[in-house]
Amino acid sequence: MPKAWRSEFVLLAGLLAAGLLLGALLGSAGWWLALALLVVLGRHLWQLARLEKWLDSGRQRNPPESWGIWGEVFEHYFRLQKRYYKRKKRLARVIREFRESTAAMPDGSLVLDGDFNILWFNAAAERMLDLSNNRDLGQPIANLVRSPRLSAYLATGEFEQPIVLRSPVDETRSLSVRLIPYGSNQYLALFRDVTRMLRLQAMRRDFVANASHELRSPLTVLSGYIESLAEDPGIGQVWYEPVVEMQRQCRRMSSLVDDLLELSRLETEEPDPDCIEPVDVSALARRIVHEARLQDGDHHRLEIVGLDAARLVGVEHELHSAFANLVLNAIRYSDPGGHVQVSWRLDESGQGVFEVSDDGIGIDEKHLPFITQRFYRVDGARSRSKGGTGLGLAIVKHVLSRHGARLDVSSEPGKGSTFRCLFPAERVAVKATEELARA
Repeated sequence: MPKAWRSEFVLLAGLLAAGLLLGALLGSAGWWLALALLVVLGRHLWQLARLEKWLDSGRQRNPPESWGIWGEVFEHYFRLQKRYYKRKKRLARVIREFRESTAAMPDGSLVLDGDFNILWFNAAAERMLDLSNNRDLGQPIANLVRSPRLSAYLATGEFEQPIVLRSPVDETRSLSVRLIPYGSNQYLALFRDVTRMLRLQAMRRDFVANASHELRSPLTVLSGYIESLAEDPGIGQVWYEPVVEMQRQCRRMSSLVDDLLELSRLETEEPDPDCIEPVDVSALARRIVHEARLQDGDHHRLEIVGLDAARLVGVEHELHSAFANLVLNAIRYSDPGGHVQVSWRLDESGQGVFEVSDDGIGIDEKHLPFITQRFYRVDGARSRSKGGTGLGLAIVKHVLSRHGARLDVSSEPGKGSTFRCLFPAERVAVKATEELARA
């Protein structure tokens, strides 16, 4: 038995013995025993009052002096109190460091609850969004930053990628917004001023577009003269090969300019609503394969292995550009006699899948994350010798993005590659196609 409890039992036993002794000497033993128990009860009530007073003081101080079981109680509460204050100080320090670090950030930071109400924000957010502690704490973020894009972003619950909004304070500035879930159903909202970055990107796109336009005219003139020279029987054998090489390089430059202009258009222009229609992908695939055969000169085996009747809602000339680039890439990275297969089908979930596979040189896994970047070449010498511009897969990526689709690539060096364009089910016009077939 613990020492504190032994002392309590000794005290109780002593009081009861004293009551019995006094009762034996003076009579009325029951009253003396009741008095002894009342003394014990009074002591406990007094200690409870001391405990309550100590706890109500709200300050971390030494507990009242006591002994026995009440000494243990006071000491136990004191230890709990010390641990509580240590945790409280540690938590306060963490919160202070968090607020100091976020206050020093140039990006606007807001803490939101599960309903996207503002719980806290830093000074940068206050400046960017014109917020006030007294006015805006507890308000829904969508009420203070009025934007259909932000409302749709919050409604989807998918926060992996940021969105760009016009600043509610200055419409000439653009803000990138991203939500990061954390803790128990809370979010950290980050607002970043991306105005300068977007302007630089626009300047780059404008430069590429303008330079490409300026190059097109002189290239056309050069190509015309060089073609005339190549067809002139009087130039002689000495000049024939250099002229043919110049002709090839002019064609390559023309292809590069065309691809740069196409990429610039995809980046800067929204799809024309009048051009969005159900596209007959089967007919488009046949046309692309026919064009590729004419361009390839039967050096490769091009095969259509399956075409579904379903149509795809999109812009036909953009889809033609993307699919043709995939087919030409498969030819370009396959040896003569190689086999290229093209298919269009629906998978189990209703997604549209346009697939191009080859048995060519394949792509090492380390290159796969970068192949849709501009001018990224797995085999630069081979691509240039075959007339590649290094922009084909960048065009494919942008076209698919404009159609809500994504590119899936699987490849094994020495065995070939498979490129799949995965279109969401809502882009596939199955019913319309079936009605057309019945008609």
